[in-house]
Amino acid sequence: MNKVVSVRPLENYLLEIEFADGLRKGIDMQPFIGKGISAALEDESYFRQVSLEDGGGIAWPNGYDFCPNFLRDDVPAVNLQAA
Repeated sequence: MNKVVSVRPLENYLLEIEFADGLRKGIDMQPFIGKGISAALEDESYFRQVSLEDGGGIAWPNGYDFCPNFLRDDVPAVNLQAA
């Protein structure tokens, strides 16, 4: 199973994520923000409150979360150097 060991919020709703096997990946979270429970993340100061969750994924204080397998396998990576 995949596990996120580090998450760092960046500008423009980007996250830098590191997995237990050493893979680092940039993820653009904008497509996942805006409706329902995710609307709170439109506030960048709230977006920056992302943290690791016990199940190996990431989450925000309101319970909005992402499993590590989805983040690793299904969400396209973005180049953080160009972002």
